[in-house]
Amino acid sequence: MSRLERDVAAASPEGLPKVPVPPLKQTLDTYLKCVRHLVKDEQFRKTRAIVEKFGAPGGVGEVLQKKLLERRDKMENWVYDYWLDDMYLSNRLALPVNSSPAMVFPKQTFKDHKDALRYAARLIRGVLEYKALIDARALPVEFARGQLAGTPLCMEQYSRMFTSYRYPGLKTDTLKVRVNAAASAASEHIIVACKNQFFALDVVTNNKSLNETEILSQLEKIMSMAGNAEEKCPPFGILTSDGRTEWARARDILAKDQTNKDSLALIETCLCVLCLDEASGTKPTDTNRALLMLHGGGWEKNGANRWYDKSMQFVVGLDGICGVVCEHSAFEGVVLVQCSEYLTKHIARTALEAVKPASSRKLAAPRRLLWKCNAQIQGLIVDSGERLQRLVKNLDMDVFTFKCYGKELIKKQKMSPDAFVQVALQLAFFKCNRKLVSTYESASIRRFRDGRVDNIRSATVEALAFVESMTDERSAYTETEKMKRLRDAINAQTNYTIAAITGMAIDNHLLGLLKSAKELNMERPEIFCDETFLASNQFILSTSQVPTTVEMFCCYGPVVPNGYGACYNPQPDHIVFCVSSFWESTQTSSAVFVKALNEGLLEIRDLCDACGAGAATKMADGRQGGSKPNRSGT
Repeated sequence: MSRLERDVAAASPEGLPKVPVPPLKQTLDTYLKCVRHLVKDEQFRKTRAIVEKFGAPGGVGEVLQKKLLERRDKMENWVYDYWLDDMYLSNRLALPVNSSPAMVFPKQTFKDHKDALRYAARLIRGVLEYKALIDARALPVEFARGQLAGTPLCMEQYSRMFTSYRYPGLKTDTLKVRVNAAASAASEHIIVACKNQFFALDVVTNNKSLNETEILSQLEKIMSMAGNAEEKCPPFGILTSDGRTEWARARDILAKDQTNKDSLALIETCLCVLCLDEASGTKPTDTNRALLMLHGGGWEKNGANRWYDKSMQFVVGLDGICGVVCEHSAFEGVVLVQCSEYLTKHIARTALEAVKPASSRKLAAPRRLLWKCNAQIQGLIVDSGERLQRLVKNLDMDVFTFKCYGKELIKKQKMSPDAFVQVALQLAFFKCNRKLVSTYESASIRRFRDGRVDNIRSATVEALAFVESMTDERSAYTETEKMKRLRDAINAQTNYTIAAITGMAIDNHLLGLLKSAKELNMERPEIFCDETFLASNQFILSTSQVPTTVEMFCCYGPVVPNGYGACYNPQPDHIVFCVSSFWESTQTSSAVFVKALNEGLLEIRDLCDACGAGAATKMADGRQGGSKPNRSGT
């Protein structure tokens, strides 16, 4: 067996170890350490007593731990279904902003609509090539980078990119994956959304994919058909932007009519959705492009030109604002990045090639999806549109590029760039609120079979000690003391990261214990009713590193009403931050947070300079350029 064959075998689920179940005492001790400095003393004493009772010999914790160990032995991945249900499928919030992240592609300059359609045709041709690689299991095996680099990673998430669909449910959604999709690929279609209308376009017929010229020809037909006012249907796509229970009820009503049922079936079995957006009429700043990817600008712009249940929605705006929105339950951000980078490179490469001659094949015309509408359905569409509009107006987004330094200078300080940024985020939050709060950082556990993620709890006691020293008004700490605290905070963050990626973090384990109690029909254990536990799972700061090698960035919304979403992309000489919050919250402001983040990053730089922390400590001169950030981020 060659090394490549060994790597492929290792990265298949059966070639990887199972996700471990951490020791119960270890998890409970870590839990107490994570929350000790985030709650008041009296509350912590109560929590500690509850935790000690839960973990006592012969107690409830041991019973639940035994059940989890039995589940691990029987299943490929003991936490996968628990995690998927808790993180996504049982969440009743609308997908746009609250759940679905977006990748913003490099800004395009289209001369006319045909230029935009040519870009879209190249993109779809790239999708077909990428899916062929997935179906053939020909994608290069990925290996862990950063901490514990070199371990092969599970590649199964890729198989769900173009084969999955999230069905809305009244209480919980269902993620369905077409397991025989590769075998039945003799005929495949995509859905094209244009002017809030939907069209089915066959992109594989008789086992042969359409080429770029053929796709372009079909897209031109769709654009022409979409402009026919006489055949225009109401904007049914807006329904998918609603809360999951509301959309489930609406879908049940739609499906009573066979015409609607047939249209739904075509959407639910497509490879992806291509959204051909009208020009938004907004200045294409990074912030505005992020907003348009996340929610389409609402009812008034392209918010109805979407179908949020589908895993991959590629957006091509006539104004050059392009990207992809993903339904997050099927796969993680790194999978989205890999696909997005492949597609942008494919588009750039094929743009230099000679235009292919027109096809001599006779292709079936694209089919407009037909819908039957009545007064009840029309009312549901209006209600969904109004709720989306409120969500659009509520999202406070600020995309900020910190230009003074990037990951190369952080590495020269002998520090992990990810841990460094996480500590900087804690400093920014403390500057704004004079406290730390429960923080979520996504940690991949793809080292294990069907591994998804666990949580790195970044608000460590060491981070608190550092941020307090940096913000002490009495100047009671020397630069050397601050530097030691910075090192301690970064080391604590790194150590927790290693625990998380090796399956030893606490969040998945605690979730498994809670779910086990439910399966045993136990009364909810006191540890999970405790005020500390409930507060510790309200992630006011939700963060994720999504690095790219191409000029693009990822963004998403907050996960709680009074919280921040903070996605970051460290580059060699700069760092892109996408900070989001909700205008309705009086406790948050994306612009205020960004201002504090900018100040904190510069203060940490100055600290490293003052302490001579490395051979190349002199960072770029000058403060962050540009005008002061404002509340709109534009």
